[in-house]
Amino acid sequence: MSALCINGENRRVKSFLFLIGCVLAGSLPHCIESTKSLFPAITLAIFLGFYAIKVVFSSSEKFPDCIVFNEQENQKELPSVDILVSARDEEAVVGRLVQRLFEIRYPQTKIKICVINDGSQDSTPLILKELNQQFSDLKVVNRSREMGGGKSGALNHALKELNGKWVFVLDADAGFSEDILLRLIPFANEGNWSAVQLRKAVVNSQKNLLTRCQAMEMAMDTVIQQGRQAMGGVVELRGNGALLNRKSLDQCGGFNEDTVTDDLDLSFRLLISGFFVGILWDLPVEEEGVETLNALIRQRKRWAEGGLQRFFDYWPLLISNRIKISQKLDLAVFFLLQYALPVISFVDLLASILTKTIPAYFPLSIIAFSVSGLAYFRGCRLRVNDGPPIPNPNLINLFLAIIYLSHWFFIIPLVTLRMAFRAKTLVWAKTIHKGN
Repeated sequence: MSALCINGENRRVKSFLFLIGCVLAGSLPHCIESTKSLFPAITLAIFLGFYAIKVVFSSSEKFPDCIVFNEQENQKELPSVDILVSARDEEAVVGRLVQRLFEIRYPQTKIKICVINDGSQDSTPLILKELNQQFSDLKVVNRSREMGGGKSGALNHALKELNGKWVFVLDADAGFSEDILLRLIPFANEGNWSAVQLRKAVVNSQKNLLTRCQAMEMAMDTVIQQGRQAMGGVVELRGNGALLNRKSLDQCGGFNEDTVTDDLDLSFRLLISGFFVGILWDLPVEEEGVETLNALIRQRKRWAEGGLQRFFDYWPLLISNRIKISQKLDLAVFFLLQYALPVISFVDLLASILTKTIPAYFPLSIIAFSVSGLAYFRGCRLRVNDGPPIPNPNLINLFLAIIYLSHWFFIIPLVTLRMAFRAKTLVWAKTIHKGN
């Protein structure tokens, strides 16, 4: 394994130091004159707001088009691709997924479809066994639940038996077009990307308010990612719909089994190793949005923990000369907005209640929500969309989606507290897929 395979030592200490820093930043303004208490927030708001708004407007309105390969005329030019799916207790969706995978238009000699039964305790193993009889080319890898490592461990386990030039990672609930590889592979080659992340589209966006907000959130995320890419910043993988160059993946040490978010961790491994990640709008990968508040909180707690873990694990390399100045600036801005601001704002609110003063960081929070609203609008108003419909960014939807984002201001502080005071427990909490 690569030297980048950091084992996550002292995460509890690093989390505690991060928490202390946020507590001091959130409470100290309430110890000084009220006329000066807003100065730190206003200064940060100007700096972070300028950068973040520039990111949103740097995202091109005309997203790059895919080049479609003619599979009959150019079969020799198409590289080999391994499609990997980690399935743990996915009886509701795994059958439909395998059917879809074998409908993909790509030369049969250059594609391998591998589904890892990662210790499933439902009928997933039986379904895969039956599918294996129907599709003889389906490779099923059975892995014990006790082997650990979560999704990363499952993917690493399967990679030992595969040697394609590209690895395409999908979740068990993924939906996609039949020509997905014929459009994705040329895009990756043309851009000289070591990895490409597809836009995630919520297939059940019309189910309820929660799924509608998630659909808007995914559009917003892609706009921000494209803007960060345009400004020389950092593009992050999102797991489902990630195309990876196998050579680059191996040089990074594979997937980190000591994290709860394999995709976010791998994004930093690629970055530190000097590899580039591309983001693609017009070839979405569909997935289910969670439909209940409890499921959302469970999912976001894992995302928040994994997001913080990677910063704590890789920070010495992130400030080294391996990273360009533009990338360091980008990481600093989004670390402050995504992770530090929610904790500081929570402390700031408590301090304002105790001292009977106004919150000191409200200008920064206003900037954060305003930038999100702009990104929502730019992402949702684009009518070029191959996937499920994106909610219209009218005033009501924008208002509700911005309110929805406030859940991070509770999730991030909660996860930070847990990471700082509780012993490390690495539990990969999967999202339940219904297959409706």
